[in-house]
Amino acid sequence: MRRAFLRFEHLCTQTAWLGACAMLLVAVSLGVFQVITRFVLEQPAEWTEVLIRFSLIWMVFLGIPAAFRQGAMVSVDVLYRWSPPGLRRVLDAVVALAALTLVGIILWWGWDYANRGKVQTMIGLESVSMFWAYLAMPVGAGFSVLGIVGAFLDPRRLELETAQ
Repeated sequence: MRRAFLRFEHLCTQTAWLGACAMLLVAVSLGVFQVITRFVLEQPAEWTEVLIRFSLIWMVFLGIPAAFRQGAMVSVDVLYRWSPPGLRRVLDAVVALAALTLVGIILWWGWDYANRGKVQTMIGLESVSMFWAYLAMPVGAGFSVLGIVGAFLDPRRLELETAQ
């Protein structure tokens, strides 16, 4: 069961990570397009600014699960290094519970916020609902729950290994 969950979590975290990379690519491409249209063609495309902003928001929320999974999100390095091995697992549980609480709040209120934003439209893209922009919070939080549980079941301390 544990192995099956970790495989599923790995697939979901990789999907979120690829989504975050895609959103960064979208933001960069739109930024280049905006510079060309504004300064070369002297015909600015106002819609690119709002899409850049929302693609960066999606990038952040989709990148958070990978940070949790790598053990790089909540940094308690000093306390972890000074703790005896038996206490480290307790520390992992406390950090996981605190992170799950925060992510649960983001998931709950993010979904509520996205639903309330259905009636709003994006500035510059009046045909697109703000629901799609606000949906980044619950989607990222959902992926983060899997990453947090995966990090608790199979901890990786990449920031501890590379710290000086």
